Amino acid sequence: MPDLAAPLIAWYRENARDLPWRHPEFGAWGVLVSEFMLQQTPVARVIPHLEAWLERWPDPAALAGEPPAEAVRQWANLGYPRRALWLHRAAVEIRDRHGGVVPADVDALLALTGIGDYTARAVAVFAYGQRHPVVDTNTRRVLARAVDGRSQPGAPARRDLAAMAAVLPGDDAGAAIVNAAAMELGAVVCTARAPRCEACPLAHVCAWRAAGYPDTGDGRRRQARYEGSDRQARGAVLRVLREAAAHAVPADAVIGDWPDAHQRDRAIDSLVADGLVEASGGMLALPR
Repeated sequence: MPDLAAPLIAWYRENARDLPWRHPEFGAWGVLVSEFMLQQTPVARVIPHLEAWLERWPDPAALAGEPPAEAVRQWANLGYPRRALWLHRAAVEIRDRHGGVVPADVDALLALTGIGDYTARAVAVFAYGQRHPVVDTNTRRVLARAVDGRSQPGAPARRDLAAMAAVLPGDDAGAAIVNAAAMELGAVVCTARAPRCEACPLAHVCAWRAAGYPDTGDGRRRQARYEGSDRQARGAVLRVLREAAAHAVPADAVIGDWPDAHQRDRAIDSLVADGLVEASGGMLALPR
């Protein structure tokens, strides 16, 4: 395998974006919150929400002391609101199991609500300086092209961690930079639709470039259209409940003019099933 670490480190040191969670004083709680928010959400949308969240809840205990409804309300329009509920539950677990300190151990992180392979390793690496492979969508695309000569990565798999581990240098600090650099490169240069190969530090070792940029297919799962979807209906229900002056709202007053009554009811039922909405006596409310 060609050496990817050295050119990635050199490029990152010159080109990395100045993002709040990359500051050394940011802390493990800030890193954890940022990773929850960044899932399927662009950086530009996350930063103002992240700043407001950490100003209100600067540590896990502060969030754990509030009802889940406040987490869902503060999440606002970030999308995928179950992340807010999971983050609240994780904060309670951190307070009760770990004395209010975000754990550094990957297995302990994986045991928290809403945390999977990526988030656990991201916190361990970027907050605590440990040496682990960290793999997101951008990383997988960089490896697929540079190492495997494919235009797009396949479906996520456990082997992705081994593939990234093979690229990392032996020292903890260098490994952390390479993890961050691979993600950054995929986000700003080796993009899905319009890669800027002329600006890529891996161009000289990229297997895809050497093969003439073949189209090897795209196995990525497509995001369903938002307009007219159940996701849009769910978001509309939550918006009414977030903005309501009273704790509970009559169910028939919540998006009662939605064009598809069956979709409206389905959205409410799914939110109740997810624990994002409580229904009682014909009233709907955010979880207490």
